[in-house]
Amino acid sequence: MNDKVNTDIPESEDKLAGPKGAKLACGIVMPISSQPGCTAEHWSEVRSIIEEAISSIDAPKFDAKLVSDADDVGVIQKRIVQNIYSSEIVVCDVSCKNANVMFELGMRLAFDKPTVIIKDDQTDYSFDTGIIEHLTYPRDLRFSKIILFKKALADKVRATYLASRDPQNSTFLKNFGTFHVATLSQADASPGQMALEILSEIQSDLSQLRSEVRRTPATRIRSTVIPRTESAEGGKRMYKLITEFSKKHSIKIASPLINDEKFVNWVESELPAGEFYSNRNEFLNALTTNLELYDIL
Repeated sequence: MNDKVNTDIPESEDKLAGPKGAKLACGIVMPISSQPGCTAEHWSEVRSIIEEAISSIDAPKFDAKLVSDADDVGVIQKRIVQNIYSSEIVVCDVSCKNANVMFELGMRLAFDKPTVIIKDDQTDYSFDTGIIEHLTYPRDLRFSKIILFKKALADKVRATYLASRDPQNSTFLKNFGTFHVATLSQADASPGQMALEILSEIQSDLSQLRSEVRRTPATRIRSTVIPRTESAEGGKRMYKLITEFSKKHSIKIASPLINDEKFVNWVESELPAGEFYSNRNEFLNALTTNLELYDIL
């Protein structure tokens, strides 16, 4: 089905498409590997659905691609952060609540740039992002409903981008107060370094969220959270230890180290964990988060 969206638009809106009709960047954030209940082939189909929906928009025209994709060769983590920041709009599929996807969504929302969130009908809403409208599609990708979803997604992307031209418009942050939105062009730091600065304040919250999901009433030791400054400092030191260890041992993917008892004990001793975390569960949750953070950046 090749229906186009909104072929008749005012001249003022047509000018938003960039110089000489250049396409605007629409970044896609979504799972690409197998998740519980969804194969890699499933995500390939979902990606095609998203790309077809975006390409159906007549004006402004968008070039939709994964934020990890690029025409040149470079460090993939740096490319992801840069594309998350610079894309004119991002479509994020939070289905299955993939950890990397949720992390990248957090970065995009921290930049307070136009974002459209989608999910399948088997995934529930996350507490922090539930206030943002989500477009829902059927996980079984039923044809009739996908046709309707593609039309709704195209309309939403176009409307969200046009609304973002208003300086008072905000996807997320301005709904809670006045904030200084970080950029990647104010210093000589790399995008990865800037992302670390932006996320240092929410690193503790990520650890706490993971802890709440995994912890059962029988193992819950306390209901109060660790003070933000204490947890953030522990996270920074922990990330530094992971970086030093990975470079020394030429480790490119650090996440599996969570299963290495000698490494875990080494971090626990070097930190030392007792100064920043009230129990070992909280320490392990923080370590898992920082290992995943290292892999992304």
